Amino acid sequence: MTSGIENGNGNNGDPDSTGAPVKVRTLADLARLAGVSAGTVSRALAGKSLVNAETRERIQALAREHGFRPNQMASKLRSRRTGVIGVVIPLGHEKRQQISDPFFLTLLGHLADELTEHGYDLMLSRVIPDGTSDWLERMTGSGMVDGVLLIGQSDQFDIIESVAESYRPLVAWGSWRDNQVHCAVGTDNIAGGRIAAEHLIAGGARNLAFMGETQGIEIDERYQGVAAAATEAGASLVHIPISLASAEMGEQIKAATANSDRAIDGVVAASDLIAMNVLHCLRDKGRSVPDEVQVVGFDDLPLASLTMPPLTTIRQEIAEGAKAMVQKLKAKIEGEDTDSLQMPPRLIVRGSTRSN
Repeated sequence: MTSGIENGNGNNGDPDSTGAPVKVRTLADLARLAGVSAGTVSRALAGKSLVNAETRERIQALAREHGFRPNQMASKLRSRRTGVIGVVIPLGHEKRQQISDPFFLTLLGHLADELTEHGYDLMLSRVIPDGTSDWLERMTGSGMVDGVLLIGQSDQFDIIESVAESYRPLVAWGSWRDNQVHCAVGTDNIAGGRIAAEHLIAGGARNLAFMGETQGIEIDERYQGVAAAATEAGASLVHIPISLASAEMGEQIKAATANSDRAIDGVVAASDLIAMNVLHCLRDKGRSVPDEVQVVGFDDLPLASLTMPPLTTIRQEIAEGAKAMVQKLKAKIEGEDTDSLQMPPRLIVRGSTRSN
């Protein structure tokens, strides 16, 4: 039987009563050397507070002296855990979007930090469903992960719901609906869209444009919020579908503004990256921001404050959300029930809009 402790270098230990060197290769060997039970050694090496500090430090010092380290594979086999979390980015709505997208990188970085803090490794997968319905089941049924985190729901809500009915350790960044099965952490996107439009209207904008594809759930909800605010205020609104793929959005924005049959004086962008491209396009056309056109983004990525002018945007609490996702996934791995979390959006006013 494996002990869960391995000798890292095969060292001989101190001499025994006969003068022969003691070979410390197992948990029991280390326990005899320390003069305690094997259970005490196991708990001490795991850093458990059940072992008093003095004994714990003495056992850990002996382990270091004899080159011992935890046998992670044996431990994982006994616990039936892999120590790996699958992080999946589904791109059913935008096949050309890359992992290098600033939002993905920001959320992924926070998730990686949180998972590492909790002792997990990360397996990353960018998935393009292409009409297949088993893309998520391939990950959850692989036996390679203890749980799955989804960065976005894309247009795959029904598939995520179906898998979540039988696979519990799954948490998504995204939207929440009444009676939803899968646990989601994200922003109230409808409220965020409404706040963005109301801010533009309060600053004098009357001809609004929403720029972004609405096939993905979150962006569609942002558009709904903008549309509701525009209708209530009697402002006009045009929807301009813009790809989330960074290689294409610039040319699409240029074409859309060149072909517009009316002067747009307020833009709500589906993401900060789209908003940054809008600022670049308007500057090339000689249109002043915010005097002629006001622009609001969505995300509040680190780059948003570095544009010219600095970008007004709707802030998503990405770091807080990543922490909540990992905490909820850990609870699910342990068999606990967890609720979804919908965080309130926050308007961050900078130079791309007028002060109200």
